[in-house]
Order: sequence, then C-alpha cells, then structure tokens
Amino acid sequence: MTQYDEEVERQRIREKAVKWASTPTAVHTHSLGSMYYDDRPEDTANDKCVTDMEFANGIIKRYQNGELIHIFGKEMTEDELIDEFLRK
Repeated sequence: MTQYDEEVERQRIREKAVKWASTPTAVHTHSLGSMYYDDRPEDTANDKCVTDMEFANGIIKRYQNGELIHIFGKEMTEDELIDEFLRK
C-alpha cells in the first residue's frame, strides 16, 4: 500500500492549496485609478466605483455593480500553486 503514499499526500496538499488560493486576502472598494496593478483606469473614470478582491494566489478580481469585469494576474499551474502554498 505504501506505493500510493506520495500520490495521496500530493492530492491532500493540492486540495489545501486550491482552498488557500481561493481565499480572499484583501477587499478594496474604491474609485482610484492609481492602484499598483491597475492598467484599466477607465473602470474608475468619472468617479465610478469598483471592488477589487485580492486572493492568496495573487489574482485580483475586479467587480463593478456586482458583476465581474476583469481579472488581474494569471492563474498558476497546479505545480506553481502547490509550490507557492508550501512556501507560505
């Protein structure tokens, strides 16, 4: 049975990493066009408000009027996600 121990452990870590990645670490509701990651100043032009949700894996999801309008960053591969999770 020990031949599967590594696979079982990797799956256990993967499941924890996926849960970790989807955990919000910050929420910003603002009308600023100067956020360090923001390359879409039109979203907040003319005092329009957005809500940016930052996640543990570095992705930032931008919502306006409750609708997802943009995702900043890129999704990690499974290996990158596990590596980042284990580093944290």
